[in-house]
Amino acid sequence: MSHTLGIRQAQKQKTRQALLDAALVLLEEQSLSSLGLREVTRAVGVAPTAFYRHFRSTADLGVALVEEALGSLHPMIRTTVSTASDSAERIDRTVELIARHVETHPAHVRFVARERHGGVQPVRQAIRAQLERFAEEVRDELAKDPVSEGWSADDLLMLATLYVDQMLITASLFLEALDAPAEERDRVTRLAARQLRLISIGRRHWLE
Repeated sequence: MSHTLGIRQAQKQKTRQALLDAALVLLEEQSLSSLGLREVTRAVGVAPTAFYRHFRSTADLGVALVEEALGSLHPMIRTTVSTASDSAERIDRTVELIARHVETHPAHVRFVARERHGGVQPVRQAIRAQLERFAEEVRDELAKDPVSEGWSADDLLMLATLYVDQMLITASLFLEALDAPAEERDRVTRLAARQLRLISIGRRHWLE
C-alpha cells in the first residue's frame, strides 16, 4: 500500500511540476492575468479538471511560480552576504550570483519582473513578501558588520532594501544583455558593481 501511495504521490508531483513548467513557457508570451488554465492543461496533456488537484486558480499557480523563482535564493543570498570578508568581495559575489541566476533561470526572472507590478494581486503580494524577506535577511547580516555600529533597525532595513532594489535592477540589466556580446555583459557587470559600491560608500558616511 505504501509503495502504491508513493508512486501516486510521485506522479502527482510530476504533473504539478509539468503544469508549472508549461505555464512558465506560455507566460513568455503573455501576462498571468490573460493566461487560461485550459491553455496550461492542454500544453501538459491533462484534463482541465486535473488542474484543480494542484492549484485553486491560475493566481495560485502564479504564487507557486514566485516561490519557485525566488524561494531558493534565500540561503544563497544569506551565504553571500555573511561569508564575504569585505564590502568589495561581498559586492562581487552578489553580482556574480545575480548574473548566474539570470543565465540559469531567465524565464523565472522575466516572470517576476513582469508580474511584480502586474494585474494579479496575490502574485504581487507574494513577490513583495519575498522581497521583504530578502531585505530582512540582508539587514540581519549587515547588522553584524562593525560599520553598522550605531545604526537603528529602521535605517538598517532601509539600507538592506536599497541593496535588494538594486539587485532587481541588476537582474533586469543582465536579462537585457543575456544574448548580447560578451563585452556588453562585462559592461553590465562593471556597472552593477559600481552602483552597489556607491550604496556602500554612502552607508559609511550615513551617520555623519
